[in-house]
Amino acid sequence: MAGIREAKKQQTRQAIMQAAIKLFSEKGFESTSIEELAKEAGIGKGTIYSYFQTKTDILYAFCEDELANLHQELTDNADCEIPILKRMVEIYMSEFHLITENREFGRLFMQQTAFPREADLNQHLENENIYFSLLFPLLAKAQERGELRKDLDLLHITGHFYGLYLLMVSAWFTGRIPTEEAEITLETLFRQALEGLQPSSSMERFV
Repeated sequence: MAGIREAKKQQTRQAIMQAAIKLFSEKGFESTSIEELAKEAGIGKGTIYSYFQTKTDILYAFCEDELANLHQELTDNADCEIPILKRMVEIYMSEFHLITENREFGRLFMQQTAFPREADLNQHLENENIYFSLLFPLLAKAQERGELRKDLDLLHITGHFYGLYLLMVSAWFTGRIPTEEAEITLETLFRQALEGLQPSSSMERFV
């Protein structure tokens, strides 16, 4: 009985989130009301509030789902010695596919997660800490394997990867990179960061 109840809750939550994707994309975040979300989801307004207190909470629910998927992926492959380049491309391309399924919703999602409003900062930092807790062990193992320098802070390494990912996503939104070239572009950017941008002869002058 409890399993049926939990499945029903998940179905309702998913219906709300799908309604949000549709209406936020068509009408915009600010112009979409809770009443409209409830109608689109086929539920009562009060039911919305039993799952999400604000519309922003719905956006963060997508972030939480993404973190849950990342946790599951890393757990499933915990014993796999996958090269860090391949693993980071897989992780960020999974996020890329999520946000580009619906262009306008993806834009809103990226704005909220990359540049959160001050009122949403605590929730953002909480999700960010979960994100770090998932990625840091992966990067630390890469350091142990000699794929990354051991003298680099894990937070800084994460920043390199995420910054390049944001660059690629921005280029996709502006039309500079088509969807079919996103993965190879991201892999190239990550590879350049791992290998360094200066030729070996130039590097020797700084040793």
